[in-house]
Amino acid sequence: MKALVGAAAAVIGIVVLGLLAVVGVVIADDDAAANETSGGGGLRGVPEEYRTWILKADAACQEPEMTPALLAAQLSQESGFQQRAASSAGAQGPAQFMPATWATWGRDDDHSGETSPWDIGDAVMAQGRMMCSLLKQAKASGYPGDVRALALAGYNAGWQRVQQFHGVPPKSFAGGQTYNYVQSILAAMPRFEGPGLLQVSGSGSGPDALRRAAARIGTPYAWGGGGPDGPSLGFCDGTNGYLGGKCVASSTVGYDCSSLVEYAYWPSVKLPRTAAAQYGATSDRPVSRSDLKPGDLLFWSHGGSGGIYHVAMYAGDGNVVQAPRTGRNVEVAPLTSAMPERDYYGATRP
Repeated sequence: MKALVGAAAAVIGIVVLGLLAVVGVVIADDDAAANETSGGGGLRGVPEEYRTWILKADAACQEPEMTPALLAAQLSQESGFQQRAASSAGAQGPAQFMPATWATWGRDDDHSGETSPWDIGDAVMAQGRMMCSLLKQAKASGYPGDVRALALAGYNAGWQRVQQFHGVPPKSFAGGQTYNYVQSILAAMPRFEGPGLLQVSGSGSGPDALRRAAARIGTPYAWGGGGPDGPSLGFCDGTNGYLGGKCVASSTVGYDCSSLVEYAYWPSVKLPRTAAAQYGATSDRPVSRSDLKPGDLLFWSHGGSGGIYHVAMYAGDGNVVQAPRTGRNVEVAPLTSAMPERDYYGATRP
């Protein structure tokens, strides 16, 4: 923050999910479909080195008011995306953290071996964590107005100032610094809103489920994580959830392949939790590969229905949406290479 107001003034970084470059598109033919997938996942107009982290930070927060565009507009206001930005008040880095605030929110999110407000990944993730917390506080407060505005005011001036004024501090407070900060960021958000990561046409349970899954593109894979309520911490079972010999699932908030599908269809279709069980629950409605429609489930197996190990959702145009494996993120990928072609077992329609 460029001129922090009060000792508790804070600046944060959010955890944003990586976005894979391979994206298949089904052109939306109705406004409702386009709107559902464009506001949360789309992002434009940011330096490439920030893009992945912004998406990660957004995906790590389950508050719907959090969007990539909100984080991007805030970073633009804080530092203009300048990594080495510093203020006369002592704020540091692209998210302009004061040292005391950084001590609360900073983590080594980029795994560089150092927790630093000057590191883009560390800073953006911390920004996101704090904003996510502030959004929760804003909703619980009952104060009138846009909860995003309340959270931004808390980020700039400290939450105690929001409590003092029962809302965003007025123009008369601190020369209008916080008031103008909030208004500038909210006004700038449309500049950073890109098209949806995957635009889906049509209506019905399949397209609706695909839209929900597409909104989670970029969310990390977490073995055992996720469910109907959204992403969650995973776990390691002795075989799965490891990367480079280290258990990463237990510290990763995300989905595995079947929890993403469960989340996408819930609550209109309450599918079971695992890929094999999802096949069992839908196998009486098989679909040939030539007749696939958006939202159909695709399964891969090491041998028969008892060997099913992966499920994905058909996204149209020969692509799938899937949570592939540990170390990767929810992505759009070609059906022919999403998993080994020889393991493809079949498709069903929930």
